[in-house]
Amino acid sequence: MISGLIPMADTFFDSEPIVVVGGGFGGLTTALSLSCRTPRLPIILVEPRPRFVFLPLLYELLSGELQIWEVAPTYKSLLNHRGIVLIQDLVSNIDTVLKVVNTAAGLKFKYSQLVLATGSTLNDYSLPGVKKYALNFNTLSNVMTLRQKIKQPYIDTSEKQVYVIAGAGAAGIELACKLADLLDKRVEIHLIDASECVLQNGKSFNQEQAHLALQERGVKLSLLTRIISLKADSVELEKFSEDGSNRFSLPCTNLIWCAGIKSSFPNFLNENFSEGLRLPIDEYFQIIGLDDVFSLGDVAINELNPCPTTAQAAIQQGEALAQVLIDLRKGKAPKPFDFIDRGEILSLGVGNATITSMGLTIAGPLAFHMRRMVYLSKMPRLLMKARSVGAWLLDC
Repeated sequence: MISGLIPMADTFFDSEPIVVVGGGFGGLTTALSLSCRTPRLPIILVEPRPRFVFLPLLYELLSGELQIWEVAPTYKSLLNHRGIVLIQDLVSNIDTVLKVVNTAAGLKFKYSQLVLATGSTLNDYSLPGVKKYALNFNTLSNVMTLRQKIKQPYIDTSEKQVYVIAGAGAAGIELACKLADLLDKRVEIHLIDASECVLQNGKSFNQEQAHLALQERGVKLSLLTRIISLKADSVELEKFSEDGSNRFSLPCTNLIWCAGIKSSFPNFLNENFSEGLRLPIDEYFQIIGLDDVFSLGDVAINELNPCPTTAQAAIQQGEALAQVLIDLRKGKAPKPFDFIDRGEILSLGVGNATITSMGLTIAGPLAFHMRRMVYLSKMPRLLMKARSVGAWLLDC
């Protein structure tokens, strides 16, 4: 018997549902994968938002290359006829002894197995002024706010507009390239990162293509530079070099924060875990120390075999966790999860991208179309895929 895992063969037809808290890539994939099994299991998905947001495609929504129904379909459309009960609410408390979930609206229900997939939130590292003045870019409302800003006419040519993007990882690079293609050429774009190179943990080919794309678009890249504080019209920076460091101030019309994420810790979980850290799980996604409670995605970590905090990883985890839950309910020993790196894809401006995947390296318009097709294949519902493929063909 696997330590810490108790098969539930005697309750396989129990009416108590599997409850999934959080409808991001990991949670939604888990719920949808479970709904495909026969006999169909009772499943509850608790998610406060009305729409599932396909985060890697927010850049194309900003540029108008994709429409909102492609990037952010409603949960209702995704879960229709799947036998999944959607509760649009926030969880307020979980009793892991009585196996009861309570919501902010006063709903209360028991679970047979519980999945926590609360994801992540942006990490501002408690830097002064960031919460007050910085823009984020991870929700639909963020996209609409930024859209309005870039549509504003450039009236006073004597007033220089400066966009500063914090973080030269995938998010910052993709956003910088899109903005450079969308904004008036007189607008200055700065990309700031404390690392030695762009896309620090990325593939070397994509690093080269990203650097080239930034150069071609005139994005001013500042590496080995950290943000100290942010004011309404400027950002305080510190540049490091072999000779030491120096501080300077940069005028800033808009600062967009893409400099990291942190676990969206489920503070409704009444257990002795360190708040702000990721939930410790084993190779079967079970939270260490808790029976029948599992976690995945950005909120969880297997210290012995950590997984990247990407959509690709969360989708693989969701599919694997669904099988683990089924195996346990049938009294079978589940297989440990092993992440398979299928490559890296980045958007590099309007109509351009770079791909490093399974021995393939390609950049340019063809990579952009391939990237779109890859992401379409990850969309949860066949109807959504068909509609988006049709729209793509009409655009070609």
